[in-house]
Amino acid sequence: MEQARALLKKLYGYERFREGQEDVIRNILEGNDCLVIMPTGGGKSVCYQIPGLIFEGITLIISPLISLMKDQVDSLVDMGISATLINSTVSATELRKRVEDTINGKYKLVYVAPERLDTPLMMDIVLKCKISHIAIDEAHCVSQWGHDFRSAYLDIHAFIRKIPTKPVVSAFTATATPHVKEDIILQIKQQNPKVFQYGYDRSNLQYFVLKGVNKKQFVLDYVSKNQSESGIIYCSTRKETEKVYELLIKKGANAALYHAGLTINQRKTQQELFLYDHANVIVATNAFGMGIDKSNVRYILHYNMPENIEAYYQEAGRAGRDGETSECILLFSPQDVQVRRYLIDQLEEKEPTYLAHRYDKLQQMTHYCHITTCLRKHILNYFGEDHPDYCGKCSNCSDEMIKEDVTIDAMKVISCVLRMKERFGTASVSEVLKGSNNKKIKQNRFDRLSTYGLLKAWTLSDIKDFISKLIADGYLEQSTDEYPTLCVTNLGRSVIKQEVQVIHNQLIAREIVPIDGLFERLRALRKRLAEEAGLPPYTIFPDKSLREMCQFLPTYKTAMMNINGVGEVKYEKYGEFFIDIIQAYMIEEGYEIQVPTHTTMPTISKKVVKKSTEASAIQSAELFVKLGSIQAVAEERALKIRTVEDHIFKAYEEGYKIDLTTFIPSGHQEIIEAAIEKAGTSKLSPIKELCPRDITYNAIKAVIAIKARSDRPTR
Repeated sequence: MEQARALLKKLYGYERFREGQEDVIRNILEGNDCLVIMPTGGGKSVCYQIPGLIFEGITLIISPLISLMKDQVDSLVDMGISATLINSTVSATELRKRVEDTINGKYKLVYVAPERLDTPLMMDIVLKCKISHIAIDEAHCVSQWGHDFRSAYLDIHAFIRKIPTKPVVSAFTATATPHVKEDIILQIKQQNPKVFQYGYDRSNLQYFVLKGVNKKQFVLDYVSKNQSESGIIYCSTRKETEKVYELLIKKGANAALYHAGLTINQRKTQQELFLYDHANVIVATNAFGMGIDKSNVRYILHYNMPENIEAYYQEAGRAGRDGETSECILLFSPQDVQVRRYLIDQLEEKEPTYLAHRYDKLQQMTHYCHITTCLRKHILNYFGEDHPDYCGKCSNCSDEMIKEDVTIDAMKVISCVLRMKERFGTASVSEVLKGSNNKKIKQNRFDRLSTYGLLKAWTLSDIKDFISKLIADGYLEQSTDEYPTLCVTNLGRSVIKQEVQVIHNQLIAREIVPIDGLFERLRALRKRLAEEAGLPPYTIFPDKSLREMCQFLPTYKTAMMNINGVGEVKYEKYGEFFIDIIQAYMIEEGYEIQVPTHTTMPTISKKVVKKSTEASAIQSAELFVKLGSIQAVAEERALKIRTVEDHIFKAYEEGYKIDLTTFIPSGHQEIIEAAIEKAGTSKLSPIKELCPRDITYNAIKAVIAIKARSDRPTR
């Protein structure tokens, strides 16, 4: 395990393993088959990658998605690890080369799609390589009782049997009910596997169920307030997905689209827009996301209810893989249940037991949307895990939800439905409550009802939204006819009898995580470096690493290496770029740049720190000479304009040749010099008061710098 810990620090940049990782790695290295159930973001990939680097032979990682393989291989290569992938995106010539390189010992980690296992090239690897370890990612795909069954996974055991010497077989998943867990072991035929289950709880995720909201308006507001964050919006159908996508695009959102109806190239393009931070939100069906490694997804919005809790938890779990606070919001409406039932009815598989299983899962999901107890506890109980009754981070526990007693308004609506004999739909009931004068209302004499105009101060849209909430909460029911009508439930009649109160919870769309200035600069730098390297930004450093940099402000190598996620290879590639940004920020904000004094740290003099700061200033000055614009330099280096200005004057003071007279209006240098002599140089404001209005602070600083260096040689 000492070797494993050393690799963790050197390559991944972490001092210690997360919960469970060390036990799993130790057992794999000891030759034990393992089934590992670990929450998304818990670090499953490290559990098979590190043993793969230690084992004498190669490790094959069977993975269901091309995008996942590419992301992980790109990230590994960026860390200096020899890895490759074998799937349908690779040309025949390149495939043969990769197989030959694997046989010749170039690669330790080889990712392969399950559909590629039964091919002659893979048989070459089986017969000519020592395969020490098979890692099966997203192992729940092997079970037809799971939510993402892939038939190709059933061939994995037959492939393993062809390997001359049995390898260690490890299987990994984030979600598996007891039934699915047994099925994984049965289908893969693991030998006395060690089963590790480290809990399903994702403490950084907040769960909200919002019923009867105006979905379109909520999504627009939410995305607008979080436009600097990455998010996924899940819809139940392709048609709904395209509608939401078009809605966002029309409002100027930077969105991408993904569903199975797009071509392979279209899906690849849209997915990369999201992964590479060119689109901050992607609208998708459940065809998107399994195995997506993007660590900085800050929110998941379910525009429609998923079919089952496993699917919901898997999709919601794509938020906050880096451990940062993230939100999972499900926008429920009763129509969601009807759509899901319809989709099940269309299945080719008509075996009664299987259909009953799907309907039962749907009922459990529907129940989740209506419970009034802790949502986190309910999910964890579903997966066989206990949790306290209160979490403080869900819509039923959080004090962020606005609770409003709307009993009186509910009584008005329910009474109106009853007085209209439960024969009309939402539109007609809303118009009566609004006090509409349209022809249909008068023909039916609804304008004579006691409920006519009871909500005349409301907009029609608000009345319809309110009715939707009453339907979602079970006070009203809507028929499934071509022209749906409203009727009052027993619960609704209890409201009329004043036996039940109606309380509505409301979540106002808001910013998830406030963004500070330094974090934005580091993120802009990360994006630029990622574009140059052809990588998704989160593979350079995750958001969590950037936030630690903001907190600890590392300005030298040892300090930067103490940031989680900064390993030796990553530091050599990127560390000094981030240190430059941090130092510039500290100078701008008036921080004192600390010099390490502890005997265990390498000594660093103030002169060295000064040189590093000077180098950053000269970089700005050189760019200014090249680009001729402070604004252009600021954009290129992801700095504030004021910082670039300070850099230019500092570089000039240090002897760098740059023409500061460009800052001084023609004929005004003598006026500024006279003002300087009268007011002194301790503050710029008194000098500016003595000068004409068109004199800027930059002009004053330029004259001061020129006078200070007038007797010094230039470089």
